[in-house]
Amino acid sequence: MKTKAILLESLTIEQLQQLIGTSIKNGISELHKELETKNYNEELLTREETCKFLKIDSSSLWSWTNKGKVKAYGIGARRYYKRSELLESLSLLKK
Repeated sequence: MKTKAILLESLTIEQLQQLIGTSIKNGISELHKELETKNYNEELLTREETCKFLKIDSSSLWSWTNKGKVKAYGIGARRYYKRSELLESLSLLKK
């Protein structure tokens, strides 16, 4: 039986730093690969998903769509919103 235990007493500071650095690099690499394969930015959201994503009411979404603040795409009576465009429509507020 193989365990993944690390005895910190037997490691030097440099070895510990290298171990932590390698672990972080591997984690970031895996996350980057996952984000590339899923391509979250071009994901289409339904009205309900968009409201949950923006944490708003459906009447606010309807109003913002009519005012042109957010872009909607449709097929028949269904409406979809691109996640990337929703993020782009956010604006920085001045203090």
